Amino acid sequence: MSLNKAPKNHVFYRNQNWIYPRIESGEGVYLYGEGGKEYIDACSGSAVANIGHGNAEIAQFAKEQIERVAFTHLSRWTVDTIEKCAEKVCEWAPGDLNHVYFVSGGSESTETAIKMARQYYVERDGKESKKWKVISKWNSFHGNTLGALSMTGIPGRRNIYEPMLIDFPKIPQFYHYRNPWNCQTLEETSIKAAEALEEEIIKQGAENICAFISEPVVGSAVPGVHPTKIYFDKVREICNRYDILFIMDEVMAGFGRTGKKFASDHYDVVPDIITCAKGMSSGYTPMGAAICSEKVFDTIMVQGSGNFIHGHTYASNPLSCGIGLKVLEIIEREGILQNAAEQGEYFGERMEQLYKYPIIGDVRGKGLMWGIEFVQDRDTKEPFDPSVNLKGKFTVNCLEEGVVPYPGGGSAGNGKGDDTLLAPPINITRKELTEMMDRLERAIDKTSKQVL
Repeated sequence: MSLNKAPKNHVFYRNQNWIYPRIESGEGVYLYGEGGKEYIDACSGSAVANIGHGNAEIAQFAKEQIERVAFTHLSRWTVDTIEKCAEKVCEWAPGDLNHVYFVSGGSESTETAIKMARQYYVERDGKESKKWKVISKWNSFHGNTLGALSMTGIPGRRNIYEPMLIDFPKIPQFYHYRNPWNCQTLEETSIKAAEALEEEIIKQGAENICAFISEPVVGSAVPGVHPTKIYFDKVREICNRYDILFIMDEVMAGFGRTGKKFASDHYDVVPDIITCAKGMSSGYTPMGAAICSEKVFDTIMVQGSGNFIHGHTYASNPLSCGIGLKVLEIIEREGILQNAAEQGEYFGERMEQLYKYPIIGDVRGKGLMWGIEFVQDRDTKEPFDPSVNLKGKFTVNCLEEGVVPYPGGGSAGNGKGDDTLLAPPINITRKELTEMMDRLERAIDKTSKQVL
């Protein structure tokens, strides 16, 4: 039975059991609620607001662009903002990922990528190609539309929709803290996780697989989890050997979040397709994209039919593309990428100090994208029972302290496990980051005393 805590109005809120405080305004890393309550946005909404809130330059540009041209349909027209944004995104992307298909968000970007992968093999091998399956992982998140959810490996998000989903094969995540192989080091877990991909390809038959998708640093599924470089070295080699496209899901991790242009850069790996969204427009407009290699583009659009069988009304929206371009220009001009790397080092140091609180089981991450996993018993890694509502208590305590986390759960299996993602705006200053961590620690300390 619903608790019916949500505001009584005409909005279909996501969770009727939450109170939804009203935000009046935002500036930089801060959000301001009714009565002037100040919050540090420690998660950028959901790893979205990379350059913070209330940017006057973006607001002025959006006004001018709306007055000039806000909408055209990609089936008939091009606009300078679309072309320039695509050029800038490709400058940021690794290797020969030189072609961008713009959409409106992360779920659309991952669905675009798997349709692109399927059409690649049909164009190359003919309509008789059997390559259609996408291998993904448990403890992963790739979106909530039905195709994206078919790849997502979070049972709690999938269960009621299972009859509607595609039965895509899944393998274990490089989730070292709870790895199924009893590995003692992250390197060992990374190797085993890569070997699991090859085992699944053999099981399914490479002739039936069109793509493998992975996050470089995991977002909401198991926040902050990442492998060592050897994982993606092996994945790239395996995909090449078995003739499978490799899709890197950078919806959360891309555009400076981990201290590099793309998190793929940490591993010196070039996928065939990158999916991205969130930080590309910093939340100033809904935006996502699939960035593909020359091989994929040429096979479909040059040597093949020249017609990608896909489209959305707001694909390559000229207003959104202009805003996305302006965001990336600001990041470059103001040295925000370097700031993310520098503040990320300090952030990691402060995160490692959280083990002094007994409910902290694991902290992990890169740059300004870190996760915390809470446990009842650190020695056994026993999670809290869902009835404790650890993540709820933690969230309330954080908000009381004026800091906004991105809580989640279910990573320990059977509906158990509490965690949180911390991903503040990448232009956060050292002073702001210090204050954020001080507030966070007070909330963790209070939560620990409540549940132990």
